[in-house]
Amino acid sequence: MEWSLGSFGDLRLDKGGGAILERMVARKTVCRSLPLRRRGVIVVADRESDIYPAWARVPRVGFHLLSRAMVDRRLVDASPGSSPGAESAEAGCRTLFSAAEGFAVAGRRKIKLPARQPDRAARTATMEMRFGEVEICRPRDERDHSLPKTVRLCLVDVREVDRPEGVEPLHWRLLTTHDVADAEKARQIVGWYQARGTIEQLFRVTKSQGLQLEDSQLASADRLVKLAAAAIKAACIDMQLVQERDGKHQLPASTVFAEPEIETLDALVPTPEGKTERQKNPHPARSLARASWVIARLGGWNCYYTPLTPESENPWAR
Repeated sequence: MEWSLGSFGDLRLDKGGGAILERMVARKTVCRSLPLRRRGVIVVADRESDIYPAWARVPRVGFHLLSRAMVDRRLVDASPGSSPGAESAEAGCRTLFSAAEGFAVAGRRKIKLPARQPDRAARTATMEMRFGEVEICRPRDERDHSLPKTVRLCLVDVREVDRPEGVEPLHWRLLTTHDVADAEKARQIVGWYQARGTIEQLFRVTKSQGLQLEDSQLASADRLVKLAAAAIKAACIDMQLVQERDGKHQLPASTVFAEPEIETLDALVPTPEGKTERQKNPHPARSLARASWVIARLGGWNCYYTPLTPESENPWAR
């Protein structure tokens, strides 16, 4: 499974979201060049990628879009004499955001939300999930009249219920080109969208929170592409070390490091260890957590930190 992200930071768009659309089409072209067994690409995007031309032009076999909805689109009206090509804000018309109200509740779950400064206290939220098929209409102001008048998609709606008074509820409306036939598939769609948080963090580590790739002064595009590839690899390793620092997944050091590197890290273990129990490396030999501990200590870490928890890793908290 290949992952891509349809969120492009500070990229400025024209009225039709042309820059995002061009990138999606480019990814589809790359998908065709992949071996058949690897042709499974999902573009996971935030609300700025919810543009009609993308839904109408980009999807193909093995290439799917998954985006948080931004536009309350007009849906096809099943009543006699209705025009599927018209999209308007007329009172009483069926729209995307109201469609989920008619979907049956497919499940509930409670999640713990940590406090977020400056305006959100920690709380336990009850989330309710619905899903169903929708058929969106081409906007009246769409300039490309060659696009189909309607596009069939699936909507997965996840919202907070019974929220405290005065608190804005969490609410995700996820549109996807995948078939969503049951609650299990709907939960998978939500899980894929949650992975977007990890992708965002990868970009932050590559740029502002780590390697400062955007500050590069390379003048050659070819060299910049090579630097970006090296930066992405380094950022991935950095995130793997952080995520496995508690040994949660019991990954071997070979997940990231070659054999000579593992032997070097093991030989370095006594160097940063101190006299107290907290200053001893508690992780098994040849584990990624053990390697992470050594690297952190050599980088100046004092052995004190808040352990990673399901709550602190919860994508709903973002």
